[in-house]
Amino acid sequence: MKHETEIVSPRRAAKQLMQDEVSKQALPRSIHLVPMDYLDGFSVRPGFYEINGATAIPGGVNFTVYSHGATSIELLLFRRTEQEPFAVLPFPQHYRIGNVYSMIVFKLDIQEFEYAYRVDGPYDPSKGLIYDRSKYLLDPYAKAVTGQSRWGVTGPQGQHYRARVVKDDFDWEDIAPPLIPMEDLIIYELHVRGFTMHESSGVEHPGTFAGLMEKIPYLLSLGVNAVELMPIFEFDEMLDYREKDGKKLYNYWGYNTVSFFAPNTSYTASTEYNREGNELKNLIQAFKQNGIEVYLDVVFNHTAEGNEQGPFFSFKGFDNNIYYLLTPNGDYYNFSGCGNTLNCNHPIVHQMILDCLRYWVTTYRVDGFRFDLASILGRNEDGTPMNKPPLLQAMAFDPILGDVKLIAEAWDAGGLYQVGSFPSWNRWAEWNGRYRDDVRRYLKGDEGMAQAAAMRIIGSRDIYEVNSRKNASVNFITCHDGFTLYDLFSYNEKHNEKNGWENTDGAGNNDSWNCGVEGDTDDPEINSLRHRMIRNAFAILMCSRGIPMFLAGDEFCNTQFGNNNAYCQDNLTSWLDWNLLEQNQDIFRFFQIMIRFRKDHRILRTNLSNGACGFPDVSFHGVNPWQEQFTDFDRYIGVMFAGQEPYSRPQVIYVASNAYWESLDITLPELPGTMVWKLAVDTWNTELSPCRTSRDRFCIQPRSVMVWIGE
Repeated sequence: MKHETEIVSPRRAAKQLMQDEVSKQALPRSIHLVPMDYLDGFSVRPGFYEINGATAIPGGVNFTVYSHGATSIELLLFRRTEQEPFAVLPFPQHYRIGNVYSMIVFKLDIQEFEYAYRVDGPYDPSKGLIYDRSKYLLDPYAKAVTGQSRWGVTGPQGQHYRARVVKDDFDWEDIAPPLIPMEDLIIYELHVRGFTMHESSGVEHPGTFAGLMEKIPYLLSLGVNAVELMPIFEFDEMLDYREKDGKKLYNYWGYNTVSFFAPNTSYTASTEYNREGNELKNLIQAFKQNGIEVYLDVVFNHTAEGNEQGPFFSFKGFDNNIYYLLTPNGDYYNFSGCGNTLNCNHPIVHQMILDCLRYWVTTYRVDGFRFDLASILGRNEDGTPMNKPPLLQAMAFDPILGDVKLIAEAWDAGGLYQVGSFPSWNRWAEWNGRYRDDVRRYLKGDEGMAQAAAMRIIGSRDIYEVNSRKNASVNFITCHDGFTLYDLFSYNEKHNEKNGWENTDGAGNNDSWNCGVEGDTDDPEINSLRHRMIRNAFAILMCSRGIPMFLAGDEFCNTQFGNNNAYCQDNLTSWLDWNLLEQNQDIFRFFQIMIRFRKDHRILRTNLSNGACGFPDVSFHGVNPWQEQFTDFDRYIGVMFAGQEPYSRPQVIYVASNAYWESLDITLPELPGTMVWKLAVDTWNTELSPCRTSRDRFCIQPRSVMVWIGE
C-alpha cells in the first residue's frame, strides 16, 4: 500500500515523532522534513519547549532548558569515559522562545553520551548575578547523574556533574496504590544504606534498594504499613568529606541535594546505564504488592551548592538570583543551616518543585512526601513568612498529588516554628515536635508534664482543631535526628565526639534519662528498667490518636552509642546491627503486639462517635476516676477512649501510665451492666499476654503502663 505523503514544519514533525513514542504506534504516514540545521556534525531542529530536561524520542534526543538572565547557552556532549566534550552545540538564538531554549539533536544514541550545559550572562555578585561560562552545569531536570554510582567514590569531574538520558519503559503491571487512610498509618523511618549495610543484615545486596527489598518480609512481620525513606534524591556523600582519627566522615544522611529529579544511584546494587531508577521502581512495586506505602523525605529548603564558598554546579549558573533567597547585597540567606535557602515561592522554583513532585508520583508511584524544614517553603523572597504561601497551597490542591500524603517538618533553622499553625488547607500533616518533647519529659518523670502528655495522647486537640486539622499530627518520640529509643534511656548527654566538632554539634537538650548509668552497663536492674521504659514509650505511642512514626531499629534496641547527630557516620554508629534483634526478642515481640493492638482497636486511631456506654469520646482520670484536674506534681495519667461504630459493640479503652518511681492504687471508671475491665497490656510484666480482669481497682507498678479494655 502506498502511504500518503505530506510536507510539514520541523515543529510539527518533531511533535509527530514524540506522539509516536508515547503511543508506541507506527507513524501513519511518511513525513518529508524541510532542511535541518547542523551543529558540530549533528542535525538539529527546534524542540519541545514545554518538556523540560533531556528526553529520548525516535531518532534523537530533545533538550530543553531555561534561564531568565542568560545571554547564551551551550549543550555539551561527553563520551562516558572522557572528561572533555566531544561536541559543543550552542543553542541558536532562533531556537529560543522567551527564556526557554529547546533543541532536538538527531541520531544521538542515549547509551553513548552524557551531557551538561554552559551558560553565559552578566556578572554582578551584588545583584546575585554570577554567570560563568567556564563552569559545566548539571541540568536542573536531570533524571540521572553520572559519577555517583559507587558510594564513597567521586567522579573525576568532581563538582562538574553530568547527566544521562533515561529510558523510562518500566512495567508497573496492574499494581494500584494502597491508599491507606491517614489514621491507619504506622510509619517506619529508615535510611536505605544503613538499614542493611551491616554484615548481620544477611542480605545479598547490602546498603542498596535491592537489599531493602530483601527485608520486606521482616517489615511485614513487624506490622508497619508505610516506610519513610531518608533522602534518596541524588546527593554527593563526598561533599564536605572529612577524616577524624583516620576514619572517613561522609555526608551520610543525604540532606544535601544535588539533583531533585534523579535517584541516588549509589543505592543501587548494579550500575543502570540509561535505566537509572529501575531498581528503585522494583522496590516500590514490591512494597505496593505487599500493601506498604512509600514516602520520600525530600529536601527543597536548600541545595548542595552552599553559600559563597560552596560549590558551583547547577542552579547558581542558571539563575542564582532566582533559585536562592538573597540579601539586598547579594549574599545568601541561610534559614536552612546549610549555607543557602531555596527561593521556593518564586514562580520558577515553585514550578520546578511541583514538576518534581509530579514526576516522582507518576514515574516512581511514590505515595507521600515528608518535607524537611518545611517552614522554608512558606517564606517570601525577603525571607519573611507568608500568610498564604502559593507553593504550599498549590501542593494541597494539585490534581496529580490528590492522593499523596503531605507531611511537613513544621520548623526551620531560622527560628520559624509552626507546629499547629503550618498552612494546611486541611491537607497537610505535621511532624508533631511537641508530642516528642512533652512525652519524653513525662516518661522520664519531670513534674508538671502529665497534662501536656495527656493532651498529646488524645491527638493534641489543644494544637490541632479536630475538624479543620483532622489527622494532622504525626506522633513520634524518636527519628533519625536525635537519640534512638534505646539511647533515650541510656544517656543523659550527647556523645558526638566522633563527628569531629568537639561534641558541639547536635541538640544539647534531649529530654533523655540514662536510668542511673551513662551508656551500656551489665547491671541487670538498670537494663530491665531501660527495656521497660522502651515498652512504656512505644505503648503510649501506639495508644495515641494521630499518626505514629518510629525509627528503624527501635524495635530491637538499636544504639548509636549516644551520638544524637550521626549525619556523617557511615559505620556501625548508624548501621543497624541485626544481631540486636536476636538479643532483644522481648522488645521486638512487644512492638509486634502493640502494632497489632492498635490495628485491632479503631477507637485508638479515630473518633468513632460522641462516646459510648455513657462515656464521652475521650476523658482524663487520676488515681480516682473523673479526676480531671492535673497538678504540677502529677505523674500519673489515665486516658479513656470510648466510641461505637454502627451495628457493633461499644469500644472502651483505658490507658494508665505511671511515671512515678512508686506504685499507685488506681480506681477505674465504673462500666455499665455486665461489662468488666480486662488487662490487655502491662509493661511491668515481661509476659506479653496478660489476661487479668477487674471490676474497678488495680495497682500499677512504678514507671509502667497498663492498658485496659472494657468488655
